[in-house]
Amino acid sequence: MNYILDYIMVPIQLIIVFFTVYYFVIAFFGMWKRKEEKILTPQKTFAVVVAAHNEEQVIGQLVENLHVLNYPNELYDIFVVADNCNDKTAQIARNAGANVHERFNLEERGKGFAMEWMFAKLFRLERKYDGVVIFDADNLVHPDFLLEMNNRLCKGERVIQGYLDAKNPNDTWIAGTFAISFWVVNHIWHLAKYNIGLSSVLGGTGMCIASEVLEEHGWGATCLTEDMEFTMKALLKGIPTTWAHDAIVYDEKPLTFKQAWNQRKRWAQGHFDVAGRYIPQLLVEGIKQQNVRLLDGIIHLIQPYFLILSTLFILSNYVYHYVPFYTNILYMILPIEVWTAIAIGQYIFPVIVLAKIRASWKCWLYLIMYPIFIYSWIPITFLGFIHRNERVWSHTQHTRSMSYKDMLLPDTREEFAKEELLGKQAVK
Repeated sequence: MNYILDYIMVPIQLIIVFFTVYYFVIAFFGMWKRKEEKILTPQKTFAVVVAAHNEEQVIGQLVENLHVLNYPNELYDIFVVADNCNDKTAQIARNAGANVHERFNLEERGKGFAMEWMFAKLFRLERKYDGVVIFDADNLVHPDFLLEMNNRLCKGERVIQGYLDAKNPNDTWIAGTFAISFWVVNHIWHLAKYNIGLSSVLGGTGMCIASEVLEEHGWGATCLTEDMEFTMKALLKGIPTTWAHDAIVYDEKPLTFKQAWNQRKRWAQGHFDVAGRYIPQLLVEGIKQQNVRLLDGIIHLIQPYFLILSTLFILSNYVYHYVPFYTNILYMILPIEVWTAIAIGQYIFPVIVLAKIRASWKCWLYLIMYPIFIYSWIPITFLGFIHRNERVWSHTQHTRSMSYKDMLLPDTREEFAKEELLGKQAVK
């Protein structure tokens, strides 16, 4: 050790090398989708649950969309939780044909509490369901969503996340870059992990959980990121989260930078909260069981800590150029050619993904702004860490009212209408 601070800076550099290489290698496995023989005969029954808080502008379109899925009507029911609403959400959802349950509890606020309350009601019903599918009120759903989840349940998967797409990627550059980030993560993280047998992570919507899992282990996820909390809870029980790449849900992306900032700050707060509570358990069980999935879960939870650590290191590196105060071993471990390839890959992966999904020209244009969106995660993550113990739910207002058919190009709407009719007839 040439400098006293090497005892700190050398381990930090080793951590940076490990995470950088890990993420880069994982990403390669998301560049393709494994061939799959699907079970296309509808067998499983579903309770489709929608959590809604003052969502009168979007709830009607979602319920109408859910009624025309390519799945037998008798095999699924639609439930809307109108949670602490003071608008017409419940009335609109009821008029659209949903089973509406109104909940009023100002002490226990947030989606996690609403879902736990609704699940308890579901399990008291005379009818029993094979799986529970969860959507947000601002979503739109691909007609084959339940068919895809039926396929996965029939194959024994018990906690499943669907493909998180965007319903309004062309609205603003914020919505566009937000959508790009989701598309990239869908491939280089979710699909990649599924391809190599690691656990994915629930995304809050477009997810399916086998009823037996909820009945046996309970929901119990009520923090700001209830989806991540339940993912880790299930992982500790030996239940990985799998990925259904063809089960597509279209999420409304924020239109303004302020909306995106507030939403991501809440996610960062919740991430730190879950990490603090679950990393010790995952570490103990991962070592005890020698379970790679549990250890990989730790890596996922450490992500925001890594972002803070790497940011501080980069800042210290600027000082290093003027006053060397530690031993730089980054290029001793990996040659500069490897670092260059990794740096280029960070920009190549989004391009590959946009090409694969055939993104609109606007999204290609928004790709120019993508680095701004990505680097804005740095201050958001720092704020999330500072406020990690605050658990006040902040609701994201949804105003982008559109039907599933509105998302389609004019020349494909007629084709969709025919497929929709044929699909309904085929599954009945």
